[in-house]
Amino acid sequence: MRADRFPSLDRRRLRRLPLLSPRQWRRRLLFWLSAVLVGLTAVGFAALADKAQQVFHSIMAIEPLLIFVLAPGGLALSLLLTRWFFPGAQGSGIPQVIAALHETDPQRIGALLTLRIGIGKILLTLLGLLSGASIGREGPTAQVGAAIMYSLGRWQRLPRAEMVHILVLSGGAAGVAAAFNTPLAGLVFAIEELSHGTRIRTGSPTLTAVVLAGLMAIAVVGNYVYFGVSHAQLEVGPAWIAVLACGVAGGFAGGLFSSALLEAQRYLPRVVGQLAVRRPAVFAALCGLAIAVIGWASGGTSYGTGYEQAKLLVEGHGAALPADFAIWKLLATVVSYLSGIPGGIFAPSLAVGAGIGQWMSALLPGVPAGAVVLLGMVGYFSGVVQAPITAAVIVLEMTSNPRLAMPLMGTALLAFMVSRLVCRRPLYASMAKRFITH
Repeated sequence: MRADRFPSLDRRRLRRLPLLSPRQWRRRLLFWLSAVLVGLTAVGFAALADKAQQVFHSIMAIEPLLIFVLAPGGLALSLLLTRWFFPGAQGSGIPQVIAALHETDPQRIGALLTLRIGIGKILLTLLGLLSGASIGREGPTAQVGAAIMYSLGRWQRLPRAEMVHILVLSGGAAGVAAAFNTPLAGLVFAIEELSHGTRIRTGSPTLTAVVLAGLMAIAVVGNYVYFGVSHAQLEVGPAWIAVLACGVAGGFAGGLFSSALLEAQRYLPRVVGQLAVRRPAVFAALCGLAIAVIGWASGGTSYGTGYEQAKLLVEGHGAALPADFAIWKLLATVVSYLSGIPGGIFAPSLAVGAGIGQWMSALLPGVPAGAVVLLGMVGYFSGVVQAPITAAVIVLEMTSNPRLAMPLMGTALLAFMVSRLVCRRPLYASMAKRFITH
């Protein structure tokens, strides 16, 4: 068969080539545009979250007792709006992404990841911060990023569920990377946590999404380091006792936190458990009241994401915080999550870990306090999420301190092993199973 007699056949073959196919290029451009949109959304969400906390602190400066009205009312309203208008937006958001990656039915995936849920996630997380809840925006950003990418897949009507899963995974990883300005942590989290237990292959699409979202975030706010640059060091020798101390303490506390979230219904008094099921708004209001009491007892340090308190500890200004800050922050985070409102646990967990590091530094006076605080952060965070590589990389990138790479990894690994002794089930995977079941 001669090519000059059938030129249309050659053109068809050329169009099927990946680099020359108009359909493939249209998909690539839309994928890149969605990744850029994830980065812009993460930046905008971060700015709004900071503004929400500023407004909350302004209200508290006028009259601290207003928290006893603001927290119960805000959490009850958030819970009602979640159930009425944004079902699927509750909680951290990362379990929803993991559940979506295990689903093959597009309708069931859509029940967890739509633009409507993404918008609700942002608005209701902001409402939670305005109400004084101890929540973060990083987990919600992962769900929002996955929702943006999933909506792209629905619009293109992708033929295979595997392609939709790749978009969801890329969006979740890009959301984590852009939220913290930690591209490596976004990739590692996608491999270690999001895609764990699936056959989804992380590769160039995930890397592309992380890079584009990260570049867009940097273009808007600059190439910042989340907690500032740390110069703390930990010499090999007796000072490494801090690795053992923070790994054991952080893993134990992180395991207790995860167990509290997973087993709360079993250990709560029967009356309280029935109230949570039959009158969820009333239960959320009572959780808000508990948050107000905890905040009052902690001198106001348990409210919000905990970023400011963690940054103070990293910078060596822990004297400005109460010695029992970690306990109050942990309790406030547990209550906030059990209320059922949207909100993440990344930033609050890092703050609790920094508080644990402060305790350990007081017990180890010969070890640099700045290093011990970072070890406490990675130990507790690894104990909560049971993802030691992600924990080490994320703290390493957030402080830009490669000198602590080995101590951080050692602490994360030890904390992971201790946490598994306390809580046998990984937190996010267990919560994802609940979404799949329901």
